[in-house]
Amino acid sequence: MKGIILAGGSGSRLYPITKGISKQLLPIYDKPMIYYPLSVLMLSKIREVLIISNPEYIDFYKKLLGDGSNLGMRFEYKTQEKPKGLADAFIVGEEFIEDDCVCLILGDNVFYGQGFVPKLLSASSLNEGAVIFGYFVPDPSEFGVVEFDESYNVISLEEKPKSPKSHYAVPGLYYYDNSVIQRAKKLKPSSRGEIEITDLNMEYLKDGELKIELLGRGFAWLDTGSYEGLANASNFVQTMQKRTGLFISCIEEIAYRNKWISKDQLVSLGNEFSKTEYGKYLLQIAEEVII
Repeated sequence: MKGIILAGGSGSRLYPITKGISKQLLPIYDKPMIYYPLSVLMLSKIREVLIISNPEYIDFYKKLLGDGSNLGMRFEYKTQEKPKGLADAFIVGEEFIEDDCVCLILGDNVFYGQGFVPKLLSASSLNEGAVIFGYFVPDPSEFGVVEFDESYNVISLEEKPKSPKSHYAVPGLYYYDNSVIQRAKKLKPSSRGEIEITDLNMEYLKDGELKIELLGRGFAWLDTGSYEGLANASNFVQTMQKRTGLFISCIEEIAYRNKWISKDQLVSLGNEFSKTEYGKYLLQIAEEVII
């Protein structure tokens, strides 16, 4: 399976912060925002990743992440000239995806919670169909909403409904089989002029090939689309790291624990940031016995 991080958009809800920089490059406490969705793909054991962003920002991502070889991965980059909808990622990334299944994650999504990795590994093992996630929210009318029965079979999907049929929002994390490319190409633009991810998921639902995984109590899906949300996400990461002594979404640590890089490579990466707590943490991890 391959992965795509969609890091486009204007970030206008965060102006003037994002007036001259991509939102997904903003810091969430001690890391660029894009580290958080990247870590989800890595925890899914996905090593080949495509980053899609605006033409004016793509070089910033290349400078930040490189070709991925320092993490035992491979990164590619594509531009999206203008917003055409989330499902457009599969058309832009067609050559990258080739004959593989693919996971799409939005570049501003932050996830944290125990038991997440087994759900990711289960979803990333699919060969047919699609897997989406459901997360309980008090005001579902602001999100894409999923309705399901007692056996967790998806019944309906709605985008920002005025009268939601459930309190479960669909976060920006999706796993698809290879048919997603052709399905995306057949979608008609919505009233916004974009091809919608909800319409894509509806195609899988019509064919009985859409499954859902719920992210339950004790799990956090953090909103970073507002000033308050951005600050809250940073405070959350800071608090959890200080309390536990473990870093959230540390991509170098994940690469090491996945055995994609050696101890010597981890030490080298730690030395690169040796004046920071982040670098000291990497060096600390390198001294532990890997489990």
